[in-house]
Amino acid sequence: MKTATKVILSVAAAAAAGAMIGMLLAPEKGKDLQAKIRDGAKDWLAEFTSLLHMGKEMAQEARSQGEEALAGLTKGTKALSEKV
Repeated sequence: MKTATKVILSVAAAAAAGAMIGMLLAPEKGKDLQAKIRDGAKDWLAEFTSLLHMGKEMAQEARSQGEEALAGLTKGTKALSEKV
C-alpha cells in the first residue's frame, strides 16, 4: 500500500474516531445522539466505500501499467536475442 493511501485511510479513521468521541461526550438526549451516530456512521461508510473503490481503481491501473511495461520488456528482449 502506498504512503499516500495509508495517510488518507489514517486521517479518515482518526476523523471518525474523533467524531464518535465528541458525540459520546456531548450533553444530548439519547435518541438525538443515536440519530447523530447513525447518520455519522452512514456518512463514514459512504466515504470509506468511496476510498476503497478509488484504491481498487488505482490498483487496477497500476497492474495494467505493469503488464504493459512487462510486454514491452519481453518484446525488447526477444528482438535483442534474435539479433544475437
